[in-house]
Amino acid sequence: MSDRGGGAGAQQPRAWGGPVLEAVMRSAPEDFFVEELDGFEASGSGEHLLLRVEKRCLNTVEAARRIARWAGVGEQAVGYAGLKDRHAVTRQRFSVHLPGREAPSLEGLEDAGLRVLDHARHVRKLPRGALAGNRFGLVLREVRGGRAGIEARLGQIAAAGVPNWFGAQRFGRDGGNVAAALALFAGRRVGRAQRGLLLSAARSALFNRVLEERVRGGSWNLGMDGEVWILDGSRSVFGPEPWTGELAQRLAGFDIHPSAPLWGRGELRSGGAARSLELGALEGSESMALRAGLEMAGLRQERRATRVRPGALEWEWPADNVLELRFTLPPGSYATAVLAEIGVVRDAVRQ
Repeated sequence: MSDRGGGAGAQQPRAWGGPVLEAVMRSAPEDFFVEELDGFEASGSGEHLLLRVEKRCLNTVEAARRIARWAGVGEQAVGYAGLKDRHAVTRQRFSVHLPGREAPSLEGLEDAGLRVLDHARHVRKLPRGALAGNRFGLVLREVRGGRAGIEARLGQIAAAGVPNWFGAQRFGRDGGNVAAALALFAGRRVGRAQRGLLLSAARSALFNRVLEERVRGGSWNLGMDGEVWILDGSRSVFGPEPWTGELAQRLAGFDIHPSAPLWGRGELRSGGAARSLELGALEGSESMALRAGLEMAGLRQERRATRVRPGALEWEWPADNVLELRFTLPPGSYATAVLAEIGVVRDAVRQ
C-alpha cells in the first residue's frame, strides 16, 4: 500500500458523503474563536500564578514568552495546557512560577493582542493536557450550498460524530513536519521543543493513515474483529474481546469508541481484522521509516479514538451566505475534522 499524506482535508475520504457546502473560514481572526474548558479549579494559594488570557493573532508559544519576560523568569517557568493557533481569538490559561514574590502589575502584560481575564494562585505548574476540552465559535463566509442539505449534514454530525482526524496544523506548512521528522530520524539535530513537535507529527500521520483505511471501509465508527476499545473522555483501553450486546449498547451510547494506534515501542494490541488493517495501512516505505523512528525515540504504543462527536453543536445563519457554528470537542480533537465532513472550507490564512 502506498503512503499518503497526514492532514485532514480534501484528499481524505468523507464519512457522510460528498460536500454540501463551499465556504471560507478565518476571513478575520474573530471568525475562529477557541476557549479552553478548564480541567480543574485554581487552589487559591501556592507558588504559581494562573492567568486566564484572551489572545488575538498570538499563538501560545509567543504568549508564553511574553509572560516569561513580563514576570522576569525563564520560559521553562511558564506552563500551558494546549497549543492554540495564531490566526484566531483564543482564551486559555497559563501558569507562571513566582515563588516567594508577587507578580508585576498586569498592566505591563496587556496590549491589543493580549488581555488578562482573571488570575489566581495555584499549587503547581499547569501541565500539558490539563483541560477538559475546547469550545469553538466558527464563522463561515461566502457559503454556497443548499441550506436544507447543510443543516441535514450538521444534524447527522451532531448525532453520530465524525472521524477523529489529526488536523492539518499538526503537520506544519505544506505538511512539512512529516519530512522533517524523517530527517530527524535520519540523524538531523533539532532543538528539544522542535523534536517534540516532529515526533507528534510522525505519530499523527500514521494514525491518519490507519483512520483513512477505516473510513474508506466504513469501520471508523464500528467495531472490527480484534478491536481495541477506548473509554470516552479517557485514555483507558480494553480488548480485544468477543462482541456482545453490552459492547454494542456502549458503542451506540458513545461510552466507548473504536481506536487506532499512536505508534511506538511494544506489541500492537489489536488482533484479527483490526490488526491486519492497521499493519496494512502502515506498510509503505515512509510509514515503516516513521514507525522505526518513533520506536527508536522511545515512544510507547498508545491508542486514540477513531471517532469524535462534537458536543452542544448549534448553528445559525446571520446572513444568507454566512453560517455560524458553535460546539465543543475533547482535548486533542480538531474543529477542522468537523468542517471537513460538511464540505470544502477554504482557509483564508493558509490559501
